[in-house]
Amino acid sequence: MTTIGISVNKGKPKTRIVTRELVRLLEERNAGVVLEPDIAQEIGRPDLGLPLERFPERANILFVLGGDGTLLGFARRFAQHSLPILGFNLGNLGFLSEAEPDNLADAVDRVIAGDYYIEERLMLDAEVVRDGQVLERSVALNDVGIAKGSFSRMITCSVWMDDSYLGTYSGDGVIVSTPTGSTAYSLSCGGPIVWPGLQTILLTPICPHTLTARPMVLPAESVLEVRVSATHQDIGLTIDGQLGFRLNVDDVIRIRRSPYNTLLIKWQERSFFEVVRKKLQGDTDEDPGLEGKR
Repeated sequence: MTTIGISVNKGKPKTRIVTRELVRLLEERNAGVVLEPDIAQEIGRPDLGLPLERFPERANILFVLGGDGTLLGFARRFAQHSLPILGFNLGNLGFLSEAEPDNLADAVDRVIAGDYYIEERLMLDAEVVRDGQVLERSVALNDVGIAKGSFSRMITCSVWMDDSYLGTYSGDGVIVSTPTGSTAYSLSCGGPIVWPGLQTILLTPICPHTLTARPMVLPAESVLEVRVSATHQDIGLTIDGQLGFRLNVDDVIRIRRSPYNTLLIKWQERSFFEVVRKKLQGDTDEDPGLEGKR
């Protein structure tokens, strides 16, 4: 039997309404449901409550209700469990989400019928090395950012790939991102949009103080090491723009492909390029077909 775990952003105003309706639709179709205990209590179904860390024991699919940030957080949390995720967009952009709250019944029917495919999205492992000791470790779906603070002067990032020196970037920092993260912070810094099925890592300078510093597309199996230096101590590392660690001068950030992938549930008829056009360009036009190209 299909059992759905529903994880939610409790701060979104529609969360409880959508959760209650999803529970009704799933139970009508004889699917199992588990919820976080507080949400289960709030919608009057305490019998469905299960601690989040135990979801992988019962659920074989995860519904995530919220925006892209919500999905990023749960993707990191469940990365090692290979749990397919369907995002329901209760936020603004909803680039990673596939379902909308106005078509819940259709989304549930498609999941129960298996009318979807799974995209395996590359993730990154990052660790902070100080004086030869690993201080912090984390996993990212979008990106690892190394940057100066809000009011400090520029920093310098020296980058090596598999012990080969790539270059030194002086400016606001650098971003190391996955193809999934190519449409996030990296894009706003001039990085390319990368089709998510490619196995690659992006290196994007942030506001570099030179005209010759350009983004690089690097092999997914490479190991990057970034050494930071500055005349101040206001330097930080961010994971998916959500987790942060303070860095010291001469810290080394080691980044490699994670052994885990995020599994995103996608509809067959909705392509990545359609999402780019609609979400990032505001284009609602249909594909003109071959005739439209002439």
